[in-house]
Amino acid sequence: MGAAIRHATAILSTRRTARRLLLILTGSKPNYLDKYESHYGIEDTRMAIIEARRRELTPFCVTIDETAGDYLQHLFGAAGYVMVRDATMLPRVLPSLYARLTENI
Repeated sequence: MGAAIRHATAILSTRRTARRLLLILTGSKPNYLDKYESHYGIEDTRMAIIEARRRELTPFCVTIDETAGDYLQHLFGAAGYVMVRDATMLPRVLPSLYARLTENI
């Protein structure tokens, strides 16, 4: 997840807009099968989020992972993520979530 966040950050950082929202949709905790799993993957993702914020992006995570509370607050902060327990609800949830996240633009 960290590499994808860094890539998106590099692209979004070139955009000149009032607010740059980095919306991350995930179904599981950060896990890199080729290099590392568990704690290192979470910490690498956390650093990528910090780097995105330093570049004035607003990272926000939407997850369907029911165990997300164990790690997402550490990554995004208490107000930086939302859990959607049923993936079929995403089409209904995402538009209102996007409106809420961008209402102050």
